[in-house]
Amino acid sequence: MIFAFSKALYLRIRKASRRKVCPGGSMKFAVQVAFISLFLAGLACGGSPEPVPAAGWTLSWSDEFNSANGSGPDSSKWTQETGGNGWGNHELEYYTSRPQNSSIQDGNLVITAAKETFTGSDGVSRDYTSARLKSANHFAQAYGRFEARVKIPTGKGVWPAFWMLGDNIDSAGWPTCGEIDIMENIGSEPDKNHGSMHGPGYSGGSALTAIFTLPSGNFADDFHVFAAEWEPSAVRFYVDDKLYSTHTPKDVPQGGKWVFDHPFFILLNVAVGGDFPGNPDSSTTFPQLMKVDYVRAYTRK
Repeated sequence: MIFAFSKALYLRIRKASRRKVCPGGSMKFAVQVAFISLFLAGLACGGSPEPVPAAGWTLSWSDEFNSANGSGPDSSKWTQETGGNGWGNHELEYYTSRPQNSSIQDGNLVITAAKETFTGSDGVSRDYTSARLKSANHFAQAYGRFEARVKIPTGKGVWPAFWMLGDNIDSAGWPTCGEIDIMENIGSEPDKNHGSMHGPGYSGGSALTAIFTLPSGNFADDFHVFAAEWEPSAVRFYVDDKLYSTHTPKDVPQGGKWVFDHPFFILLNVAVGGDFPGNPDSSTTFPQLMKVDYVRAYTRK
């Protein structure tokens, strides 16, 4: 798409300027430079590159992570959750709001999971740090297409996720609020993505779940687009626009309840250890980075 193309050219130009050479010296690259110069001039005049809507959808919310290098996540769009209480999964990390764990770099949100001893203001001490962001109280939506372009980390015990929770979680609790996991990976299975739905009677290890396996390579090798299309009677899961799972109310086990009929908010995080991935071992290296190019939400036209 146009924006992704422009950003790639911008990074090429920055690298070339550091070397003080024009890669290849070609006319083609000169044209590219002119194109990106116009693009950046538009930004300087107050313009903003608009993401191209997916077919049949209208953009309702997004974060393109285009602020200055080293800046933190946009506080008008994200709340940074902090703490090291295990987060209901016996996780080992302490989530912080420090730039060492979440910041903007070259047009990406970078969440860094690090191995370090850290003691929070609550007195809790952990041997790993990371970051967890949520759009609660800033953005929530019922139904639509939700997608993110992400390059995930890897390694045993590393647990990146792009997911959603019902915005009634404070009153209804979990899992009655509902949960939709759009991208969930455990680092010991680097070629697999889990798309899941949790609700009353089908949560945790009994969630409605499907796995997408890359035909070649690992998810940590490059960026991939993870998406869910959510309608009143179905939720469809995609990786790189490949549909791999659809869940409907008929999939809910007897005694359960379909709870996907109210607004949900978005979360991004990298956990370390816990019930699902297990704990890191000697094969796991740190730091591990999750890079997010964009997060977008759409409504039906």
